[in-house]
Amino acid sequence: MSPGRLARRLGPLTERNFRVFFTGYSTSLLGSAMSAVALTFAVLDNGGSAADLGFVFAGSVVPQVLVMIGGGVVADRLGRRPVMLITDATRFAVQGTLAGVLFAGRPPIWLFVMLAALESIGEGVFGPALGGLRAEIAPRERLADANALLGVATSGTAVLGPALAGILIAITSPAVVITVDAATFGVSVVSLAMLTIQPASPARQSPWRDLADGWSQFRSQTWLWLTTVQFAVFNLFTWAPYLLLGPILARQYLGGARAWGVISAAMAAGSVLTGLLLVGRRPRRLLVVGTIGTFGYAVPPLMLALRAPLVVVAAGAVAAGAGSAVSNTYSSTAMQQRVPAEMLGRTTALMLTGAYALGAVGYAVIGSVASVFGPGRILAFAAGYAVVSSAVVLVTPAIRAVRWQD
Repeated sequence: MSPGRLARRLGPLTERNFRVFFTGYSTSLLGSAMSAVALTFAVLDNGGSAADLGFVFAGSVVPQVLVMIGGGVVADRLGRRPVMLITDATRFAVQGTLAGVLFAGRPPIWLFVMLAALESIGEGVFGPALGGLRAEIAPRERLADANALLGVATSGTAVLGPALAGILIAITSPAVVITVDAATFGVSVVSLAMLTIQPASPARQSPWRDLADGWSQFRSQTWLWLTTVQFAVFNLFTWAPYLLLGPILARQYLGGARAWGVISAAMAAGSVLTGLLLVGRRPRRLLVVGTIGTFGYAVPPLMLALRAPLVVVAAGAVAAGAGSAVSNTYSSTAMQQRVPAEMLGRTTALMLTGAYALGAVGYAVIGSVASVFGPGRILAFAAGYAVVSSAVVLVTPAIRAVRWQD
């Protein structure tokens, strides 16, 4: 194979900065996917109730949403890599502390909640910084490929991590798995330290002015706030119901946890395979293609609502995973091409906060609503809303006007 052809196949992995970061980031993602399972069993093994587990989960989500916008401002002011180094070093210490107290005995629930909140804060700051760092570690012409490969890492580790965690927990204990997670944050710190990136320019105005400028940039990009609104309501009406009620229907008529595991693995497989196929693709109207991908989200909730066989639901999950890879890849690329590099952290933070805030509300109310209308009807509505919202966004002129920029 010629060097040019090999470079096209490997995409941004031929770039040292991206290759080093991809290695550390993928390792950290794997550890986090393992730790999520270990944390659940650690709480339960220490005598925690379902309510206690809910408190821990809330501690791992709510702080992340609350700090995202501030994290984006800090990342743009201080530089993305320094901020990510600090957050991953902190999470290394937090997970190491959690592993230590688990080895030592039976920690109280409040300690689980506190450490989960600290880890969540780190994730809330890391995410916006990552949105900006992508544009610094891959050439402009390979940003779409970089986004696709990072999506592959996210989806692949989401399947492999829980499987490895289950094996390790059975052989050893949750504390060992959380120790492994701490070590993976250490690998990420090393990889970030090895990057060669220009330091951020000194801040010339107040953080509040930075935030105002970021909001102005976010608001000026019609396609950006439009897709943020789309996913905010989508997470409330479609995805939160699917994630909450899907396992319930899987238990009712598909056989339980094993069936839900197959469905989740199928979605990840669809995302991984599609992400690999996207490397080297340059669609002219990238947001049109990305929005078409969002139609795939409707398929698995609809199949569950219709009580389709497991193989059909899993096929629908493959379609959702494929669509998510397309949507995430090209929406990220559009942002990197159209938002000034110095504002990517703030803009990413505003987008993430807007997109995920309502989903947390959904988890709190969907169970009660489903007890009145039934899980099947709620998921049918979820699928219908996903199709209608995607269709509305697809025909919007602001979406159709966004074209690939070289």
